[in-house]
Amino acid sequence: MNIHEYQAKQVLKGFGVPVLRGGVAFTPDEAVKVANALGGPTWVIKAQIHAGGRGKGGGVKLVKSIGDVGAEAERMLGMNLVTPQTGPDGKIVHRVYIEQGSDIQRELYLSCLVDRATSRIAFIASTEGGMDIEEVAAKTPEKILTLTVDPAAGVQQHHGRRIAFEFGLVGDEIKQCIDLVKRLYRAFEQTDASLIEINPLVVTKTGDLLCLDAKLNFDDNALYRHGEIA
Repeated sequence: MNIHEYQAKQVLKGFGVPVLRGGVAFTPDEAVKVANALGGPTWVIKAQIHAGGRGKGGGVKLVKSIGDVGAEAERMLGMNLVTPQTGPDGKIVHRVYIEQGSDIQRELYLSCLVDRATSRIAFIASTEGGMDIEEVAAKTPEKILTLTVDPAAGVQQHHGRRIAFEFGLVGDEIKQCIDLVKRLYRAFEQTDASLIEINPLVVTKTGDLLCLDAKLNFDDNALYRHGEIA
């Protein structure tokens, strides 16, 4: 089962994963109310559909005024959003997510999934954040790091450090990365997830790691254990 970005972020927030403040809206008026509650000076309006590549189809917009929040929400709601992942038929946008703006210095990629070759949980990391990871794997496979986790030992400090070094993080950024990896692993196990994808994971100009976009897929056979998700 797939869930929307705003729902995924709520789940991850429950595990202490760093995400920006935001709120969902089903009408332009609701979008304006959310933006006012968040405060400015910038906001990001995101169409909520079960597909990636929203930015390429006009489904992600940075705005700098409350008036533009309402205008962009009105434009997106009800639109047929076509992305590389929806196919030519696209998907209708029924809700938008309004989020605080952030000062981005770097965009990275981090995911947690089941490695079918080893039947273990694995982390996939790349410095090529904000891009389709399958495209990165095809064109520049050397830019992708895969780390499997021994289920008997669980995730360890060295997993987070290895990923931090792959990202070229320094100082407190390394500590944040180690903590993030542990929290994502815990979320993956405890929610019976089949995929947690953070793309992009960003480093802000103040040195903070933030999950700017999040995708969660779950094992349908385990949903009976997670009424809060199903």
